[in-house]
Amino acid sequence: MTTPPSPHNRSPLMSLDDAMDRLLAHAGPLQSTDSVATFDADGRVLAQDLVSALQVPPNDNSSMDGYALRAFDVTAPGQVMPVTQRIAAGHAGEPLEPGTCARIFTGAPMPDGADAVVMQEDTVEVGGNIHGVHIQVPPQPGQWVRRAGEDVMRGAVVLARGERLSPASLGLAASLGLAHLSVVARPRVALFSTGDELVMPGEVAPEAMKPGAIYNSNRFFLRALLHRMGCEVSDLGIVPDNRQATLAALKTAADHHDLILTSGGVSVGEEDHIKPAVQQLGSLDLWQIAMKPGKPFAYGTVKRDAGAGAARGEACHFIGLPGNPVSSFVTFLLLVRPFLLRLQGVKAVALKATTLPAHFTLGKADKRREFLRVRRNAAGGLDLFPNQSSGVLTSAVWGDGLVDNPAGSTIAHGDPVSFVSFSDLLA
Repeated sequence: MTTPPSPHNRSPLMSLDDAMDRLLAHAGPLQSTDSVATFDADGRVLAQDLVSALQVPPNDNSSMDGYALRAFDVTAPGQVMPVTQRIAAGHAGEPLEPGTCARIFTGAPMPDGADAVVMQEDTVEVGGNIHGVHIQVPPQPGQWVRRAGEDVMRGAVVLARGERLSPASLGLAASLGLAHLSVVARPRVALFSTGDELVMPGEVAPEAMKPGAIYNSNRFFLRALLHRMGCEVSDLGIVPDNRQATLAALKTAADHHDLILTSGGVSVGEEDHIKPAVQQLGSLDLWQIAMKPGKPFAYGTVKRDAGAGAARGEACHFIGLPGNPVSSFVTFLLLVRPFLLRLQGVKAVALKATTLPAHFTLGKADKRREFLRVRRNAAGGLDLFPNQSSGVLTSAVWGDGLVDNPAGSTIAHGDPVSFVSFSDLLA
């Protein structure tokens, strides 16, 4: 358990990368698994490798509507080839006689003896009583043929354990005949709000708000973010403002959840019942991270009752986010998101950044690593939201990503900057 440093003897700010490493070191994958229908597995994380019991495609087949033949049999453009059979997808043809061709359709298996397909646009049907075609363009062996197993070989690992399933992944699993998939259980998260100033929308009309009161916006976007991360969320509301009630709420949450998430009340020296209650029930580290927006962050654990911890470990994770809306939003994306992915067994959790030109200037450098709310423009560059305050949530709504600006760096118009898209962070 870490004692908060005094204001006169504070530790240096921790880098975001160090904070990430320390946080992920605690994020062992959950051991529980679910068997879900492949139809319902989008966004879930595989609990075991998927090994193909067959090859895809199962046999050589045509990738075009046209005519299957032996390439060697066509010696010159315009040669007439008799058509001896018709092969549709899902039907097997007869062995192909030398000097003949078969009418074939996309996906249909190649007949024995054929090694190429001439697409129908390169043929002209022969009139009269002869059932045949003019081959306008002599083919090459293998032309317009999909080889057996060229997509998936029998025995190959096609989807690896720890991979987060996408719509394309589900189609691939279905192509292997898998109706159900083993996936890591959803993290169970208890969401708390703290702060006497918080009011829930709908409880008090805007004109009746008391001085200093604010609507609880963090609770809404945090709950939505948790759902997007595949979590089962228990919204436990605002923690009562007394020690015993706080202890009881944390203890009950720990026994039934994998993570307790709060926002607000984690700054050094801040008066709040959450911090001492977590320290009493387990452990708590208060970090000051060299990032903007952000900085205050807490990680700890709350011990479970022996029976409750049998399946999920002896302690429940605790994360405390800063209270300012943009700080809470950005810190969730940069730290809590990879933590939740790692709980589900995902290995690749690093930020995906691209380089784009800044169509703005930032003349004043900050000592902390900055995450600026920006939006792509029609010219292929990035515009900066004019107010980068940590309380201006409109900046996150207006923007479509963040510029990851190193500490001590200014930005001139046209400079290449590192851009992280919200579409990647919210997927």
